[in-house]
Amino acid sequence: GEGPLARMVQSKRLASLILWGPPGTGKTSIARLLADATGLVFAPLSAVFSGVADLRKVFEEARKRRAIGKTTLLFVDEIHRFNRAQQDGFLPYVEDGTVVLVGATTENPSFALNSALLSRASVVVLHRLDDAALEALLVRAEAIEDRALPLTAEARAALRAMADGDGRYLLNMAEQIFTIHTDAPLDPARLAETLQR
Repeated sequence: GEGPLARMVQSKRLASLILWGPPGTGKTSIARLLADATGLVFAPLSAVFSGVADLRKVFEEARKRRAIGKTTLLFVDEIHRFNRAQQDGFLPYVEDGTVVLVGATTENPSFALNSALLSRASVVVLHRLDDAALEALLVRAEAIEDRALPLTAEARAALRAMADGDGRYLLNMAEQIFTIHTDAPLDPARLAETLQR
């Protein structure tokens, strides 16, 4: 697409971003792809499991990389879980180019993130995957596995409905189904049984 992400990848110049969207919309994958496409070092961090010491370490490593001419893409999952002071702590590193910050959040950034951070990042809104996008994911999973999912058309539709727009959840379920050895394709009832185990 010709969105802001495509433009950044083409110019190999990545600005700090906030990826806002529900779970399973590929925020981590997008950040990783952006790092690969622009030649940045990918450094992931979860705001749920990280404290001040972890942040300090990440910034220290980023500074060392910077000294040898490498830029770090710092991916912060659930960035809204960091308090205002912690969010403020990112700013000097973002401003001096030590890191390109890509934050992921399920919350509205206008409320969840402080304005100083928001003023330095573009917000990209990600949407739940629609039925066609979920089907495309299943087709891709089948291509990787080199076999079809053992599902009737109704069960396949039921699987997509169960995922409710969450691509990661859909792929986890598909993975479970691939491990099943079945003679006949699963109908929706047998699918439900299988996934409850």
